[in-house]
Amino acid sequence: MTSTHVTLVGAGLGGLTLARVLHVHGIPVTVYEGEASPTARSQGGMLDIHESNGQPALRAAGLYDAFRDLVLEGREAMRVLAPDGTVLLDQPDDGTGTRPEVQRGALRRLLLDALPPGTVRWGHKVSGVRALGGGRHEVTFANGATTVTDLLVGADGAWSKVRPLLSAATPEYTGTSFVETYLHDCDTRHPAATGAVGGGAMLALAPGKGIQAHRESGATLHTYVALSKPREWFDGVGFGDPAAASARIAREFDGWAPELTALITDGDTPPVLRPLHTLPAAHRWDRVPGVTLLGDAAHLMIPSGEGANLAMYDGARLGEALAAHPGDAEAALAAYERELFPRSAAEAADAAEQHDFMFGADAPRGLLGMLTGENGAA
Repeated sequence: MTSTHVTLVGAGLGGLTLARVLHVHGIPVTVYEGEASPTARSQGGMLDIHESNGQPALRAAGLYDAFRDLVLEGREAMRVLAPDGTVLLDQPDDGTGTRPEVQRGALRRLLLDALPPGTVRWGHKVSGVRALGGGRHEVTFANGATTVTDLLVGADGAWSKVRPLLSAATPEYTGTSFVETYLHDCDTRHPAATGAVGGGAMLALAPGKGIQAHRESGATLHTYVALSKPREWFDGVGFGDPAAASARIAREFDGWAPELTALITDGDTPPVLRPLHTLPAAHRWDRVPGVTLLGDAAHLMIPSGEGANLAMYDGARLGEALAAHPGDAEAALAAYERELFPRSAAEAADAAEQHDFMFGADAPRGLLGMLTGENGAA
């Protein structure tokens, strides 16, 4: 068992999975998180947890059975609609699916509760990181605190403060942004939109645009409106005026079925802009003693349903590597990165292909072919 204390930046799902696997193996870890508390902000929507990565990560963390208790039944249903509301594909959740759906916030809470009190240091936003030599690093926080570590892991997302120790790569805008909205008490207050979405996920797509929604817990519809537009176009939408912004976004869907555009215009929360950024698909770095990355910090890619799963799997595999190389953290990091780079490159390529199926010139036919296996990409 290694005696090296792991310093981890970022209390997202990937970082917390690593912390939990380290705890299972008796390896000390401290997690530093910029948010003030576990409830400082909304943790996003639904996640489908995959057999190939997310589920093995939870097994490694000893939390698989507890995770199953969080699964929302029926949410694996999938519908694809045409812009006029015609149902093109309707896949019900018959209980045989392999991608159970949970709320991200509930899963994060499960991981947090499985760590010893005090493992996560809240309110520690990283302001700088520097190498001290010999594999040691100093982390400085906005609250004035500092810490020095022999093993630093950046699980701090797209705009990682740890990444520059390893790589000069920075996220680049993909040309597509999401606009996020919520409809609450949907069965009573928004029956037409609820009927369009169905019991799980719904996608209505056209080249360069789409309306994607999911039924979450508490009779909530969570929508991501996709538009392939320059970043400057969104700067002119005026999100400071929520009603005007919603109306402007909805105009991009003129002629679409009203039960679909209602997911934009009838939102119960102000629309939130989510520009999509990526790192290079084959992002990698040379081995630098004492530091590594996981999740979006390592392989930020276009959304495909794999991001959280991959981050959790990264965390589990890194934790297992450290446990398998007691007293030799460098051997553990090298073994972890040898696996990480080809895995993340392959997933990034798949994510880009899926994005083209959804919003490219052939949308939605490409997606339908992917979902039905007709184009060889089931």
